[in-house]
Amino acid sequence: MAEKWLIGVDLGGTTTKIAFISYYGEILHKWEIPTDTSDKGKNITINIAKAIDRKLEEVGRSKSEILGIGMGAPGPVNLVNGVVYEAVNLGWQDDYPLKDMLEVETSMPAVVDNDANCAALGEMWKGAGNGAKDLVCVTLGTGVGGGVIANGQIVQGVSGAAGEIGHITSIPEGGAPCNCGKSGCLETIASATGIVRLALAELSANDASGSLKEIYQREGTVTAKDVFDSARGGDKMALHVIDHVAGHLGLALANIANTLNPEKIVLGGGVSRAGDILINPVKEKFLACSFPRVAKSTQVTLATLGNDAGVIGAAWLVRNNPIKQ
Repeated sequence: MAEKWLIGVDLGGTTTKIAFISYYGEILHKWEIPTDTSDKGKNITINIAKAIDRKLEEVGRSKSEILGIGMGAPGPVNLVNGVVYEAVNLGWQDDYPLKDMLEVETSMPAVVDNDANCAALGEMWKGAGNGAKDLVCVTLGTGVGGGVIANGQIVQGVSGAAGEIGHITSIPEGGAPCNCGKSGCLETIASATGIVRLALAELSANDASGSLKEIYQREGTVTAKDVFDSARGGDKMALHVIDHVAGHLGLALANIANTLNPEKIVLGGGVSRAGDILINPVKEKFLACSFPRVAKSTQVTLATLGNDAGVIGAAWLVRNNPIKQ
């Protein structure tokens, strides 16, 4: 009997990544479609089902040759019943039954978890985790996501909200407002959005010259990439911003590690592509703030799967969770 394939879906607010994946975690076909958030997101599962049907026909496979669909979705998720408690950016509120809707539209069994959790599972299975069973994955992108794995299993928490690392309060008083409704969250500092906010504040308050200032004067704004590129050239303002970001991120990671003592902390997402200019000061702060035994046993490293982590982790869900056939 031919080996059954897995389908991994990484649902984002703008695009949805879909992949056919072998039982052993190799991506066989991958593509993406726009995420239609109109009409409170009612077309999302319909469009995913149509896209899968078209691709199956294209590659000459039938649904009987698919083990199931795994999906990573934004927001807290109930892994047992596949309900998304809330995903405001998609138009879903008040316990959206994503698993049921996906199964109805595709006529295939499905399992759903939070997208950051899926990225963590992907890195554990085929990426930087390299088989580690105790790790924390932090995704630094437009926001800051997180997934905590203990003994090879994602920590869900009582309401599916475990691992919300981006919403650790980094500045108790006077911090910037966060989309979650709180202020001073780590996400307001260590995300791409947070880095830009800090850089613009620094540029407005500082008359010093430099490459970052030149970009600002020319473009009227700066990006997180501009900050990192300028820092590599020795720009003092850019280096100051990165030092601020790394200080808060390193401290947060140390507190997480002191609580969990993971084998690895994996940093992924677009911001992590800055590389050593960010990771080195983060490691320095992490080592200074973590319990000595933890500092010796926990490795802070960069993710290796890039945008594929989510679909691979979603496929892992299918492979390793009981699904009624």
